[in-house]
Amino acid sequence: MEQKRIDGRKADELRPITITPNFTKFAEGSCLIQMGSTLVLCNASVEDRVPPHVRQGGWVTAEYSMLPRANRERSKRDIAKLKLSSRSAEIQRLIGRSLRSATDLLALGERTVIIDCDVLQGDGGTRTASVTGGFLALAFACRRLVERGELERMPLKSYLSGVSAGIVDNQALLDLCYEEDSRAMVDMNCVMTADGRIIELQSTGEARPYTKEEQLRLLALCEKGNRELCELLKRYVTI
Repeated sequence: MEQKRIDGRKADELRPITITPNFTKFAEGSCLIQMGSTLVLCNASVEDRVPPHVRQGGWVTAEYSMLPRANRERSKRDIAKLKLSSRSAEIQRLIGRSLRSATDLLALGERTVIIDCDVLQGDGGTRTASVTGGFLALAFACRRLVERGELERMPLKSYLSGVSAGIVDNQALLDLCYEEDSRAMVDMNCVMTADGRIIELQSTGEARPYTKEEQLRLLALCEKGNRELCELLKRYVTI
């Protein structure tokens, strides 16, 4: 029997999503994405240069940070510790890898797009919300370059989104909020293209090992969530 979730959702239901495009004034592309109570501000900045290791085409990279009071207790800023936290470093690499996989870097030309993802409020799923919002900010920035005549076409190969799933009290659930995530026996974060191809899959047995059948069940939930998220993204920008 399906147990009732904390917020009354069905097991395969995403949290309510609100996207505010062009949230900031100066960034080439931006959006504020809200999934449940998680709020992430995503800004895309374009620079007419590339890192030394890039031999051809452009580059897409990301930075991720949480405001000190984004969570239930205040955390120190990374600058106060004089180094980037290992968690922030891991997440921003995930965002950067994901967005590069959806970008035609040759078509982008010799320029870098930097995606800044700042968590204003964290209530579970901040990394996956950052991937989804980061993609939209990137698409808005690319659209602006096309409109300016700096690019001939959109350099994006596919829509993509990030979504989480997990096993809580032996029940597979989509898009965990913090209360569910903190009790998850198994946790999964998934980035997919609009046609269901996997870009990145992170799954961990937090409280116990899990079976291949359970992984496939979680992956099916992520596929459903990804389809719904990508359909939502298509309402905001055409690539």
